[in-house]
Amino acid sequence: MTLLGDFVSHQDFALDDFQLRACQAIEAGRGVVVCAPTGAGKTIVGEFAIHAALSRGGKCFYTTPIKALSNQKYHDLVADYGEDRVGLLTGDVSINGGADIVVMTTEVLRNMIYAGSPALKSLTHVVMDEIHYLADRERGAVWEEVILNLDQSVAVVGLSATVSNSEEFGRWLSTVRGDTDVIVTDLRPVPLHQHMLVGSRLYPLFEPESHQVNRDLLEACRRAELGYGDAGAKERYQYKKRGGRAGRDATPTQRRFRPARRADVVRMLGSLDMLPAIVFIFSRAGCEGALAQVGATRAELTDREEQERIAEIIDAGVAHIPEDDLKVLGFLRWRRILIRGFAAHHAGMLPAFRHIVEELFNEGLVKVVFATETLALGINMPARTVVLEKLVKYNGEAHVDLTPGQYTQMTGRAGRRGIDTVGNAVVQWAPAMDPKAVAGLASTRTYPLISTFAPSYNMSVNLLQTLSYAESKNVMERSSRSSRPTATSSGMRPN
Repeated sequence: MTLLGDFVSHQDFALDDFQLRACQAIEAGRGVVVCAPTGAGKTIVGEFAIHAALSRGGKCFYTTPIKALSNQKYHDLVADYGEDRVGLLTGDVSINGGADIVVMTTEVLRNMIYAGSPALKSLTHVVMDEIHYLADRERGAVWEEVILNLDQSVAVVGLSATVSNSEEFGRWLSTVRGDTDVIVTDLRPVPLHQHMLVGSRLYPLFEPESHQVNRDLLEACRRAELGYGDAGAKERYQYKKRGGRAGRDATPTQRRFRPARRADVVRMLGSLDMLPAIVFIFSRAGCEGALAQVGATRAELTDREEQERIAEIIDAGVAHIPEDDLKVLGFLRWRRILIRGFAAHHAGMLPAFRHIVEELFNEGLVKVVFATETLALGINMPARTVVLEKLVKYNGEAHVDLTPGQYTQMTGRAGRRGIDTVGNAVVQWAPAMDPKAVAGLASTRTYPLISTFAPSYNMSVNLLQTLSYAESKNVMERSSRSSRPTATSSGMRPN
């Protein structure tokens, strides 16, 4: 039996064509880039790379962009291979770093390469999950440093949902890493329905079987802008009664329009059989605030049997934490809200709390999670519905519109393969939001991976410590940003 045949025989499902082609490339000793929608099953390709490495007496590193994703992948692989064969390195945590399979953040691998770590011996495969992070403004250069400096004997397996110039990216990888196959599929296993929530009413974003924006939605937004319809007759009357004055700073539209309360949104989603849901909020404080808001209501999404099971999982998950520490963390209040079916999820949470939320959501016990966008990065918490309260986020310097790639990453969490027949994306309307612009965001399928590679002082020093000047210069010139004949024609060009 072939290596792939043995791997497939141990799966509970038949592999899709794109999965088989990607695995065949790995079996043949080539690198591969897999571009497929969120939820399509890219992860199975990374798992086959691990299988191939171990079967040939080698090692596999699995890199991710965030610690939360590394932690979850570590626990998944421990369940498959056991604690002895799996390690975790995130900077904060170091577990079994000499294992045959090591999950790590990409920065950790970059540092290992420059340090000439002995752990790199026998390394045959590196899986780079969310490889489109190469275009990240702050951290993208790290991905290129790894790709450029890994030993040529190591096969690189890249996974992404949002690289539209994949052929050009693959050509660059072939130039710097050797033969690299590019496997692309647009097939989404669970269809995604797009909606917009105006006040308390939910509208389809598009006309049936069309790419045209829903006319009823356009009219509802127009009326809401003018203070009619979903804005509420009572509020309009009160506004006029006050002589049109309702605050010094707000515009008339902002004074009249009131978005639906979160508890009302949850109630509506429940009535439409659209739970469980992830509500994306772009700050940790915002997630905690939303949780406190629904916690202050009487909303309850779980029955008695579910509540008992939730309590068991929570108590088992915090058994190792001293009672005094739990008291400081506000554990009892958090536990009460969680038992009712609500949770928050963000990188600032205590890891034990975050793991509890993930387990409960995966078991269908928690129905609504208020989360930051880190949850869009491959963490295995699929939902039936994704709600976006805003289409603007703070990038560290300014508030900017979501990119089509970010929108796709987040809404791609909607629709659970093998459970749901459709997924739902819901955008909450706000004054000045143009449904046509939202439709354009939802329809865009072009996410060019543009290199952000810019050699830093530290990178230059690290290269010169390990390589000669000529070799270091060659590494710089091989970056996708510096390879101008290929990069410029491919769209992988400087910003």
